[in-house]
Formats: sequence, structure tokens, C-alpha cells
Amino acid sequence: MSKPKILLQLDTDLQPSVFDSVVAIDAGVEHLLRHGGITASIVRERVHGAIFTRGPADLRSTAIFVGGSDVAAGEAVLKEIRKSFFGPLQVSVLLDSNGANTTAAAAVWAAAKHVSLTGAQALVLAATGPVGQRVVRLLARQGAVVRAASRSAARAQAVCDAVAAQVPGAKLSAHGCASDSETQAALEDCSLVIAAGAAGVELLSEQSRLAASQLKVAIDLNAVPPAGLAGVDAIDRGKDCQGVACYGAIGVGATKMKLHKAAILRLFEANDQILDAEEIFELGRSL
Repeated sequence: MSKPKILLQLDTDLQPSVFDSVVAIDAGVEHLLRHGGITASIVRERVHGAIFTRGPADLRSTAIFVGGSDVAAGEAVLKEIRKSFFGPLQVSVLLDSNGANTTAAAAVWAAAKHVSLTGAQALVLAATGPVGQRVVRLLARQGAVVRAASRSAARAQAVCDAVAAQVPGAKLSAHGCASDSETQAALEDCSLVIAAGAAGVELLSEQSRLAASQLKVAIDLNAVPPAGLAGVDAIDRGKDCQGVACYGAIGVGATKMKLHKAAILRLFEANDQILDAEEIFELGRSL
């Protein structure tokens, strides 16, 4: 008889995310253990509590979700979790701090519905943020030619350097886009643009977007007005905007939710999985 499914929700914020808790329950988790204020320095004891209470054959029924608003803190917690495992005493772990991994994966899958990513010229605006960095990484792994953009060209280059170290053969270039004219220049010949900027910050004017003759897909991951891509509504889901398939944050959100639930379900298939952006993206092939 299999053991009940237990998900240990480790949140780097003081109060564990209600959103993540509801998704876990809707995905079929039977017992949800919620812990807030988690840091890399204190996570080991929680991990040991999870792996020492069941025999190796039953550890597939225990899993860990790492969340919270600080993506860097979540990554540090995941690193320490992995160091806490030994031998067969381990459980599967899902990292989705601030929803960055599921959002990035959903955005790239939305783009893939309309253009072949292999060889596609893609511009990622606000590429230095946690979602933007993952979008750059996922696009590069799919063979796209990625232009990483930021108001600071130096920061955009840092993203390119980091992704290049993770993705051998990645085709990347850094672009400083501190003005609409610079952004329009970076968008030239691109078939895809994804805006992953902060809430309420316009990154590309509608005039510049409409002037991009090669553009096929425009995805804006900001749900707070004004839009990151002017003229793209938050609820757009593949809407035809003069020949361009447009997606807003809510339009992408349906796929993000499916990926989130699918990732939680995948955790309980084995006890040795680490689900980061790439693994979550791969789940999209079965949706």
C-alpha cells in the first residue's frame, strides 16, 4: 500500500504562499506541510525530517516545493537541499520561486505554437530579471538566436555570459535598450519578442511593435497597466494583431497553471528528480 503524498512547502518569505498552497492541493497533494522564513542555513533540518521518516521505497511519496518571492534565495535553498541528500535518502524537489520557472516555460511554449524556435531571431526585453533570464536560457536551449536586452548593455551581457556557461553553443547577443528607438533597433528582423519586465513599465511602444515587419509573436508577461508591450492586453491569448500573435500575462497564465500542476504530479513519480526551468519546460510536451 502506497503512503499518502506529502509535499513539504519551503518558502523563503515569512508567510508561505497561499497561491502555491492552493495549486498543490488542487494537484492532488494529500498532506501539505507549510514552512515560511526558510533560508539555506536552516533548511537541512527540514530536509532530514522528510528523508529520515520513511524507508527508501516510500520516499517517492514525499516531495519538496521551494517557493517565495526571492528567486536567488530559492536557488540557494535548493543548492543546500541537494547537499542534504545522500545515498537513496532523497526526495524530488520542484523550484518555482516567484513563479519564474513556470512562467518562463509557459511563455516559450506559447511562442513555439506560432514559430519554429530553432534559428528564430528572438528579443527578450528586461532579460536581467528572474523570468527574463530563464526565458533567454530556454530559448537558447531550443536553438533560437537570442537578443538579451536591458536598459544597461553591461547587465544584458552578464546574462549572456551566464547563459553561455550553461548552454554550450548558445547564440546570444546583448543589447542596451534605454529608449524606444534602441528597442526598435534591437527588434529588427526578429520574429519573436517577449517582455519580462517589472509591473507597470512600458518597454516597447505600439508604434515600434507595429513597425517590426518580421514579427510573428509578441508576449507580454506584465499584467499591470501600462503594458510592457503597448497594445497587448493582459488577457490576449494568441490574438491576431495585424498578423502578430499576441499574448498577455493572463493569456500565458493558463499554460503556466497547467505546468505548475503537472510538475507537482511529476514529483511523486520518483524520489530523485530536481525540477528546474528546463525540466518544467519539458513537461509542456505532454500538455
